[in-house]
Amino acid sequence: MTKEVRENMHSEELPYAVAYAPSMTLREMMETYGRDVWNYAYFLSGSREQANDISQEVFLRAHRNIAKYRGSATLKTWLLTITRNSAFSWRRNSFWHRFIPLGKGQAPGQAWSAEKEALSKQYVNRIWELIMELPDKHREVLVLEIQQGLSTAEMAALLGVAEGTVKSRLSRARENMRKALEEDER
Repeated sequence: MTKEVRENMHSEELPYAVAYAPSMTLREMMETYGRDVWNYAYFLSGSREQANDISQEVFLRAHRNIAKYRGSATLKTWLLTITRNSAFSWRRNSFWHRFIPLGKGQAPGQAWSAEKEALSKQYVNRIWELIMELPDKHREVLVLEIQQGLSTAEMAALLGVAEGTVKSRLSRARENMRKALEEDER
């Protein structure tokens, strides 16, 4: 199976994923899902260093326990569930948290002036700061939607809540972001 096929595997392909997952090497798993796991770990922990640690732990756990993968969710959702549980374990056992805003670079193939690039980075950083200020439950669903592209059903499975709860949290998160951005512009 090619990397592109693995990355685009959806729930309707679960039987194939279940058959393939046990033979997937640690390297293949990390190459395919590493970025998604790290980004989710970062947004849950707020720390680059902790995201690195959580990501490593997730892939080691997943690889050791791949035979336990039942296929009731996509492999990506299973890995994000492990990521969530690992991050929450860290938070319960940690007394120190910090946040470093995450900004995105310029768009590929686009040459921006230094001023425009600086303003863009500043705006993106401010949006992520506002997202990080949301209550955990609201921030989590927003990041899963924006960053991970999960459906409501996949988020519900990952979080262990009803789809209606996910929709409600997303609605509240969006409303809080709208208000925060309006307030920021004043």
